[in-house]
Amino acid sequence: MAASTPNSPTKPPPESEAPGNFPFVGWLRDVAPYIHSFREKTFVIAFAGELVQEIGLERIIEDIAMLHAMGMRIVLVHGIRPQIEEQLTLRQIKSQFGQGHMSGYRITDAAALECVKEAAGELRLDIEAAFSRGLPNTPMAGSRISVISGNFITAMPFGVVDGVDFVHTGLVRKVDSVSIKLSLDSNKIVLLSPLGFSPTGQAFNLSFEDVAVSTAAALKADKIVFLTPYSGLHDEAGDLITELSLAQMQEYIISHPEIPSGMKALLTLSGKAIKAGVSRVHFLPCNRDGALLEELFTHDGVGMMLASSGIENLREANQDDVGGILQLTMPLEEEGILAARGQDVIERDIDRFSVIEHDRVLFGCAALFPFPNGIGELACLVVDPDVQGSGDGERLLKRIEARAKKEGIKKLFVLTTRTEHWFLKRGFMRSSVDDLPEERKQIYNWDRKSMVLTKNLT
Repeated sequence: MAASTPNSPTKPPPESEAPGNFPFVGWLRDVAPYIHSFREKTFVIAFAGELVQEIGLERIIEDIAMLHAMGMRIVLVHGIRPQIEEQLTLRQIKSQFGQGHMSGYRITDAAALECVKEAAGELRLDIEAAFSRGLPNTPMAGSRISVISGNFITAMPFGVVDGVDFVHTGLVRKVDSVSIKLSLDSNKIVLLSPLGFSPTGQAFNLSFEDVAVSTAAALKADKIVFLTPYSGLHDEAGDLITELSLAQMQEYIISHPEIPSGMKALLTLSGKAIKAGVSRVHFLPCNRDGALLEELFTHDGVGMMLASSGIENLREANQDDVGGILQLTMPLEEEGILAARGQDVIERDIDRFSVIEHDRVLFGCAALFPFPNGIGELACLVVDPDVQGSGDGERLLKRIEARAKKEGIKKLFVLTTRTEHWFLKRGFMRSSVDDLPEERKQIYNWDRKSMVLTKNLT
């Protein structure tokens, strides 16, 4: 949607008519802001052992290799629960777990620990081998990726709970963040298995979620991405919740006691990561090929994202937003929907703009221009086509109305050529050019014949 402004440019031919314009060009332009934003950021990517069974290692390793090639600092953590079960079955050893609220925790005795070591070692070697592939005609063709793994995790025993000794099941005590950072600085991918070692040399079976969260907290990572078998959280209508704050998550856990114990433990750990300074935690399905790329490089993603507070940010614009505003407005200017506003004009008027951003990417803007006698103009209301219908336009309008009231403006007007009904539904009334302030009437563009709509602010 867009509120029109004066001085319309000549409308060029539609972009779709331009020769040689392949679909991936638009896609690449869409993802470029994400690539720029993620460069040099530290991501902890953790996947459950079930992923190997569902879609195999090849695709996820190729996707992670691409992220690494784009300049992202990657710590990869893998789980091994189904692999442990396979080893136990081969050795005819029965799995043992705690009871009640501890039912999700494995009792790792000496025999089970050998199975844990076997499962972890085998999968770690498979992952390292996958990163070593450089076959032609694959996303990793010609790549030289170095993977570092080692004793980065210091562990402590889980201990005795409700009279049950969990023996070699442990918790993360400390993460060697200095060594991990040195490896990342050397352009390595750090690979962590769910094993830790005590200062006395004992090995402990850890949850990969604990390893991922503890590592991210120690590194002050920008994101944790979990690929797990859990289906995520759903609202009252049964739809997947895509975004929630820490406070919303805590409230959901209290009001939904039916959450599976594994998912509840994952959410609780993730809350600790947010409190420790991790910016975002993403929860993705491990059985969906390409879920990692879809989540990171599309607006809606495919999973759920947890943040310390609201992910969406509605604020006043600054000079750093000029480029983002131009990206939003220029396509509409080319179609003749918006009047031309060059970079100089936007820079001059930047303090009149409000913007809405999502994960540091601009998705909408609007401007307020005051006139005498308590009248103001709402101009340049634009929302990215990919998110129209999400309510961003409504939120921007309310922001402008709030700014107008604060500045003593009693009446708003807007000029539009194509979005009359959108404004009518939101309290605007049809009006005429004669109702415009004299200063605005003098520069009204009669060639565009924009409709005039007004709204009284109370």
